[in-house]
Amino acid sequence: MIREPAAQADTLLSVRDLAVHFRVANGAWPWQKSLLRAVNGISFDVRRGETLGLVGESGCGKSTLARALIGLAPVAAGSVRWRGNETVTGARRDLHELRRGVQMIFQDPLASLDPRMSIGEIVAEPLRTHAAHLGREEIRRRVLTMLERVGLSERHVERRAHEISGGQCQRVGIARALIGEPALVICDEPVSALDVSIQAQIVNLLRDLQRELGLALLFVAHDLAVVKALSHRVMVMYLGRVMELGTREAVYGTPAHPYTRALLDAVPVPDPARARERHAPLLKGEIPSPLKPPSGCAFRTRCRNASERCAEALPPAAEIGATHSIVACWHPRIADDPPAA
Repeated sequence: MIREPAAQADTLLSVRDLAVHFRVANGAWPWQKSLLRAVNGISFDVRRGETLGLVGESGCGKSTLARALIGLAPVAAGSVRWRGNETVTGARRDLHELRRGVQMIFQDPLASLDPRMSIGEIVAEPLRTHAAHLGREEIRRRVLTMLERVGLSERHVERRAHEISGGQCQRVGIARALIGEPALVICDEPVSALDVSIQAQIVNLLRDLQRELGLALLFVAHDLAVVKALSHRVMVMYLGRVMELGTREAVYGTPAHPYTRALLDAVPVPDPARARERHAPLLKGEIPSPLKPPSGCAFRTRCRNASERCAEALPPAAEIGATHSIVACWHPRIADDPPAA
């Protein structure tokens, strides 16, 4: 059972019109550069104690967005405010406060851990960076307490990452992220490299830790079932833009954007009889290159409802219907509308 955050919960992270662009080689001539718009004008908030799920196909800019929030990817334009303080163009101390209050769990649990360091050293590193006043014994006590909290024990302290399993490596990554008591944890596909049974354990662990510590989570994932299990609100991305943003119930129950509906229709059904009865066409075609995005709506080249208007102008993100979802589409489906033919 997911506990809903308070209605008037404080906004921890506020993102407005964020853009991340890269100059990449164009063709055979390395001096010819093209502009790749990985993230192209995204706005959202993350409130205290909530989980915002972020979904979309590979290449849509999810991980780039997550890294840009903490300064690991260059921000071309826009604003990132942490507890009201600007971190993109603000003072250096504001960026330092962001890095104290926001931590990240990475996708590859083994690659994210330094093979030269012991598990104890890896988990203690944030304390040595952000809490240098702590003594050696206090750091060790906190490390052992955190390892126990994520399901590990003292016998793991002296081991290296290659000496433990993938699931245990991800638990170490979670312990490292939480040891400094952050208010927000960005989870960049933290279960995609794990077995299904281990995925369930990690998801349950994150849910328990969130309840216990009052954490906010930005949870990036491909798996719609995992996002549904954890999230209070869900944001759907496509080609660097937000297609739909709303509550879990609205996005999964009455999706308004054609892309959101296509993603949900593509989810496998475990019952063969029910699977044969499904008539929803799967999403066709490949995601366009961000080097040459389509004009107007980015999704129009794969959308069954596309019209001339979709090619002429970019649809604004607007609140629709009784669900108050924010949708960027010229032809959204309102909750009471019949499905498109």
